[in-house]
Amino acid sequence: MSQISLSKWNMKIGGNSDLFCIMGLNVLEDEGLAIEVATHLKSVASELGVSFVFKASFDKANRSSIKSYRGPGIETGLPILEKIKSKLNVPIATDLHLPEQAKPVAAVADFVQIPAFLVRQTDLILASAQATQEAGGVLHVKKAQFLAPWDCANILDKIEEAAPGCPVILCDRGTSFGYNNLIVDMLGISEMKKLGVPVTMDATHAVQLPGADPRTKGASTGGRRDGVPILAKSAIAAGADGVFLEFHPQPDEALCDAPSCLPLDDAAPLLAQLKAIKKAVSA
Repeated sequence: MSQISLSKWNMKIGGNSDLFCIMGLNVLEDEGLAIEVATHLKSVASELGVSFVFKASFDKANRSSIKSYRGPGIETGLPILEKIKSKLNVPIATDLHLPEQAKPVAAVADFVQIPAFLVRQTDLILASAQATQEAGGVLHVKKAQFLAPWDCANILDKIEEAAPGCPVILCDRGTSFGYNNLIVDMLGISEMKKLGVPVTMDATHAVQLPGADPRTKGASTGGRRDGVPILAKSAIAAGADGVFLEFHPQPDEALCDAPSCLPLDDAAPLLAQLKAIKKAVSA
């Protein structure tokens, strides 16, 4: 399924469609901040005419330290996301970690996201595919840091077995390269597109330095914020259908992955550049 159409949101993803953006916060901190960020990003996306999905996690279960902030949890977080969806009339993306979360998450999120660390968890993939298809949503599946791009074929096979025809987007977020480092091979984008699905680039998490934040002596993940625009623009130039980006009004104070998220004010100029690159590539 090289192009996905969501009539409910008047959105097309893949093929020669316009730029597609999943953007928001890394993790929900409070309702007010989430609404502020979603409102700003919707305004920017509307002005530029790009497809926008608001993303925020209700739980970050894969933090480096047990003391790290994880989020409000599913019981508090999903109602916040549902309120944003209703109040701002925007589609929602969020991730899940357990098979039993699939149905409640798919009932709220239009884009159900499989974290990179969990893409080989068969029970999670099967439950998420079935729940997403039943709810009429899309699976956004992140390629694991330890997988080659073509290995994603096995993930797609599992999804097709569980929920034939379920719309899927694959997302690159870098590949482990020695200790505490990730790299992005732009050739991987075309390899994943050969599998017949749209492809996005998670430019935020691809600049992470896992377990290498000097502020916490390795108890959290470091990052290279200035690399996010470089990877995002490179990915669109390489043929990616969209990008995954995380923002915060005060990035250094973000409660999760602060070194990797962008200032909220950077959204407009970056999206304008990405749209221009997408237009040039499509032409």
